[in-house]
Formats: sequence, structure tokens, C-alpha cells
Amino acid sequence: MRSLFSISTLFTCLLAAPAVAGEIDLGPRPAWLVSQMADSPLKEKLKSCLGQPVKRTQFSISHRGAPLQFPEHTEEGYRAAVLMGAGILECDVTFTSDKELVCRHSQNDLHTTTNILATDLAAKCTAGFTPAKGDDPASADCRTSDITLSEYKSLQGKMDGGNKKARTVADYLQGTAPWRTELYGQHGTLMSHREAIALFKDLGVKFTPELKAPKVDMPFEGFTQAEYAQKMIDDYKAAGIPPEAVYAQSFNLDDIRYWIENEPEFGKQAIFLDGRRDLDPMAPATFSPSMEELKTMGVNTIAPPLFALVTLEEGRIVPSAYARAAREAGLNLITWTLERSGPLSSGGGWYYQSITDAIDGDGKMLEVVDVLAKDVGVKGIFSDWPATTSFYASCMGLE
Repeated sequence: MRSLFSISTLFTCLLAAPAVAGEIDLGPRPAWLVSQMADSPLKEKLKSCLGQPVKRTQFSISHRGAPLQFPEHTEEGYRAAVLMGAGILECDVTFTSDKELVCRHSQNDLHTTTNILATDLAAKCTAGFTPAKGDDPASADCRTSDITLSEYKSLQGKMDGGNKKARTVADYLQGTAPWRTELYGQHGTLMSHREAIALFKDLGVKFTPELKAPKVDMPFEGFTQAEYAQKMIDDYKAAGIPPEAVYAQSFNLDDIRYWIENEPEFGKQAIFLDGRRDLDPMAPATFSPSMEELKTMGVNTIAPPLFALVTLEEGRIVPSAYARAAREAGLNLITWTLERSGPLSSGGGWYYQSITDAIDGDGKMLEVVDVLAKDVGVKGIFSDWPATTSFYASCMGLE
């Protein structure tokens, strides 16, 4: 009788040995992206690297695992990212009702990223499923803080999405974007933060946990924001992870400053995720605090969305004023998120908004990566499909 293996078991077998170049499997996507490029010296360089050995690099940062095709923040997605050469993996950190840390992009996304609405735990959701009616979309609000860690672990991850036109829970759970896939979407293993640390350590990669903004009022049953920030770092200390292997992130500058002051060895590598909505990447007067002020605070690395780092000059993609100011202040740059926009034939959407006129297809993706790496000087790029960044970084000899 033929043995049956789960995806998780298969990945465990593939990744059981120490990570070396020969174990990285990029799949067909990088070659396809190169085939879509206009003829240029860059295309010729990248073509010359197709089929060549690929090394694992820190330039290739896994964003939530590999959510272009796998449920985000699941063991299966993380293993896929490592198989594709990612050198750093992300666990977005939030907490449960018993104040345990788990990997989830938002405290209130269980209704779109798990099967909770199809389980008895739906009764514990902040707001249960409401079907679409007239102009009102279908909705729900299920939070990690609604359930315990044990209950959280009983759920299955799924591809992120909710069908806003749904009149039933079953239909609501079928909200996957058409350019993603459900091939691997039925068996997502959810992970606590500590379990993710153990997995990443075993896989031989580095760590970039993001402290997510709580959706509940803080303090939460006595649990303060400072205690939350400290608890995340304490999990690495308890696991014996050296600070130089951890790149803690937050959109909340106060979290970064907390780590700089209270955990300086971790704080000096902390990443300020710059999501300031009132900032104009081409107008330095809107940079408040300024790049120099951030550096004075002890911030060493900032990470804006990729559109903030590039602009167009006579049709060419070039570094923005934001990118130049950051480099002049001595700040390291990381950016997000590649492979999250779907097909680029209509301009790339939100992530490419500053260079929309130059984006006319997927062949432009590696051109943008090249500008970010060579001209802007980013140290790494978050990607929903790390094979793309792993291929580029290895071809160009990046660390």
C-alpha cells in the first residue's frame, strides 16, 4: 500500500539537513519573470544565472511565509519560504486571550485567515458572520484575543480572504484572490511565537518578528504595551537566540524606542516600519521625525513600502528624496512587499504607486528590484514569494 505524506511531512524531509545552496528550489517563477523582461543588459545578466546554484541570503526576507501560494504564518508557508532560499523569516506577533504570543498578521484577521467561522469557536468571535445584504458587504470580526492559545492551535490556516458578497459562511471563506491559489490552502498549521522560533532555529535562518498593534484597548487585563514588547524579546532570550540574529520590527516608534532603551542589543537591530500616511516621499519637509532625528534616537534601520523609495525621472525609475535622505543620515533601508500586488499589467497598484507609469507588466518586477538594490541600496526586500528575491540576490552576489 502506498504511503501518504502531508505537505508538512514532505517539507520536513526536504529541509531536515543543514541549509546549503543545493537544497534551494526556486521553481519556475524567476525564469518566467526574466522571460517577461524587455531586452536589456540586466535581462542578459539574469538569464545567465538561470539554472545556476543559488545561495541563501539575508536580502531575501520571507513576508508572512510564502503567502502567494500558502496560507500565511503557517508552518507549511515558512518551510516553503526556506526551500526558496529566504535567509530571514517573519512572524507577525500578536496575543491570545491568555496573553500568549502567536504568529498572525493582525489580531483581528482570524475570520479571513483561518477556518474559525466554520468551527464552534465562531461563537467566541467579537462579531460573528453577517451575510451580505443589499449594499452592505458580508462581515465578521474574529480576534486572537477572543480565544486561548489552545483554542487558537485547534484552527487551520487558510489563504487570506473573505468573499464580501457571501450569504453563507462557506461562501465567505472562499475569498482567495484569483491570482493566488488554493492548491496548498487546506492544511495550514498555525504556530505560536515560541514554536516559530524553534522552527526557524532548526531551519538555520534568522528572525524578524513584528510586534503588531493590538486591536483591543491596552492595557489588556493588566497586560501593558511595554510588557507586550518585552514578552516578545523574552521569547528569544529564553530560546537562546543571540540578539544579532533577531530583527525586531514595529510600526509603532515607541516600541522601537522601548527596545533601544531596555534591550539595547536587540534594539540596535530593530526595524522601524515606516507607515506614516502623512509623509510625502518627495517632500523632506514632511519627514517628521526627520531621518537625522530618527538616527539620534538610536534607530538604525527603517523600512517603508517600496513606492516610498523610488520615483520617475524622464521615465526612468530612480531613488526618491526619501531614499536619499535616509542614506545621507546613515540609516539602513529595507522595504516591503514584493509579489503582493498580483499581475503588474495595470500599473502594480498600491505598492508601485510612485512609478505606475513605468509599470506595464510582470517583466518590470526585477527591474524595480535592481534599482532598489543597486541605486537605493536596500539591505533586504520582504517578498510573498521569496524565490524571486533569492534568485536576484544570488545572481548579483548579495549577502
